[in-house]
Amino acid sequence: MDWNFNWDLATILVLLTLGSGLIWLFDKWFLAPRRAAAKDKPKQVPLMVDLARSLFPVFLIVLLLRSFLVEPFRIPSGSMMPTLLVGDFILVNKFIYGIRLPMFNNKVIEIGEPQRGDVVVFRYPEDPSIPYIKRIIALPGDHLEYNDAKKMLYINNEPVPQQFVKTYIGVGAGSGMTGSELRKEYLPGATHNILIIPNGGQPAVYNQWVVPPKQYVVFGDNRDNSRDSRFWGTVPEENLIGKAFFIWMNWDLKNGGISWERIGTHIH
Repeated sequence: MDWNFNWDLATILVLLTLGSGLIWLFDKWFLAPRRAAAKDKPKQVPLMVDLARSLFPVFLIVLLLRSFLVEPFRIPSGSMMPTLLVGDFILVNKFIYGIRLPMFNNKVIEIGEPQRGDVVVFRYPEDPSIPYIKRIIALPGDHLEYNDAKKMLYINNEPVPQQFVKTYIGVGAGSGMTGSELRKEYLPGATHNILIIPNGGQPAVYNQWVVPPKQYVVFGDNRDNSRDSRFWGTVPEENLIGKAFFIWMNWDLKNGGISWERIGTHIH
């Protein structure tokens, strides 16, 4: 098994939890008995020990929740419009694809497999310190083709149907996408909305794939305004962080601050 060590917030939390726990135990086993035995000295607990004893349970709870249950993220760009808007604060299910060790990111318990249509957060393959969010379009073993001119996907030689819904009107930081076509795309087993600029977008670098084992092809829903697998390739399974499932807040100053109607929205 390869052990890949990552310096990130999870690493910091592990070190804080470990450090505060060791200080607490050292005091309990060695320093506290000495204080209790000293008759002519004050029995005041050292400040560092008091802080460690108070913060250890906090660090531990945050570490467990963030590493194994859910992790919050903020959407900084419009690459997943119209599904996710700039300023959305989302929750990501960390255990749906398996339990991974913090710091090393090695899977220790298998639970489920990613599916087409899942909106996933992952470590950007070209710089694993950066989290990305996109939608899984193709699974290991799939043959995928993307036609730049028609803005169409073909999975295993079958076209993925699209249906025009309406002309899109963007808001706030996403107002620049006003005038794009809002389309419904029918992936095998999943349906979702995408944005298309009929005569826009950069030509893709990768137009065809046979997806390798334990690799995934991911696209942004803002199909002509997203740098995704079409430009840098597939996402390895070990880079997956989890599945986005819930918007708990939206804050976009260009749209007046809080967007109340987005709070509590499930991500599909």
